[in-house]
Amino acid sequence: MSHQVHSLGHVPISDHSFSADRSQLALARDISVEIYDTGSKYNLKATLSGHDKTVTSVDIAPHSGRIVTCSQDRNALVWEPSPDGTYKPTLVLLRINRAATYARWSPDEKKFAVGSGARAIAVCYFEEENDWWVSKHIKKPLRSTVLSVSWHPNSVLLAAGSTDSHARVFSTFIKGVDARPEPTIWGDRVPFQTLCGDFVSPAGGWVHDAAFSPSGNALALVTHDSSITIVYPSGPEQPPAAVVNVSTTLLPFKSLVWLSENEIIAAGHDCHPVIFTGSDQSGWVLDHSVDDPNEAKKNATSREYTALNMFRQMDLKGTPQASADDASLPTIHQNTITKLRPYAVSGGRVNSVSSTGVDGRVVIFDV
Repeated sequence: MSHQVHSLGHVPISDHSFSADRSQLALARDISVEIYDTGSKYNLKATLSGHDKTVTSVDIAPHSGRIVTCSQDRNALVWEPSPDGTYKPTLVLLRINRAATYARWSPDEKKFAVGSGARAIAVCYFEEENDWWVSKHIKKPLRSTVLSVSWHPNSVLLAAGSTDSHARVFSTFIKGVDARPEPTIWGDRVPFQTLCGDFVSPAGGWVHDAAFSPSGNALALVTHDSSITIVYPSGPEQPPAAVVNVSTTLLPFKSLVWLSENEIIAAGHDCHPVIFTGSDQSGWVLDHSVDDPNEAKKNATSREYTALNMFRQMDLKGTPQASADDASLPTIHQNTITKLRPYAVSGGRVNSVSSTGVDGRVVIFDV
């Protein structure tokens, strides 16, 4: 299984986003966002410096190229690209009193949602007459920090995972901005802030990430109890048709991506991605690891002999021959994977995913 590895310094990367044509990469790192031109080698093109605290999330709109960023400084900025390669920032009125944690554009790019530590989600849209971005808040029944938001394909439903162990599905319908969507299995009631689904982590773990399946008819969430849960709704105000929970012996996952309706990739504190397969009928299982550390350990026999020789040299000469590999992990990422994003899609399936981590690396995995 092939992969590309790009080491872009040692400062942790909290989030990343590729442009639609994959020619540019935005990295949220420390208090700024770095824009790279991609190619055989990634070259730093611009640095967006509009926040004064850690930037927590970044997302590039596929069609317009606008970039939304949010930060622990409680602000969000929309960066408009210019023909000369520069970006013009516009402050968004979030009206929150705690850190902004996560931002994502809706598929139709008319809105974006920002999660926060203020027990609120700000759904932001552009007001033409005033020429600024404004927000409406989803508050009830949120009771703690929102760690992730994810849009349904219809750009109206929004899933949110939070530290109160709940993943919830809300309607974000805004009159004058959205066209009335077709009814879905989540319901046909669309007033703003309508709660269309509320699911609890079986072991009460924080919900680090939640995402709709490609069809929008299922929801997956990864939680701090090292498990993944897939929910299949049966209709509005009805109990789910199926709730499948897969526990693992791995460390907790931080991020997930649906590869298809029957495949999910997840990654986090174990520093390598794993793939789950299944359905509501057959159940779900952990299928295999990508960049499997156990395989790397099997292939490390020669390194063990090298270590043995090293200790012999130390014993004979009193000179340790320390190696940089002695403290490295048997995985490409050398620290927690913070974010997975789809990279290449073909035939309706995600064939490559990109990952970023605390180790400052960007990796493209073929899956």
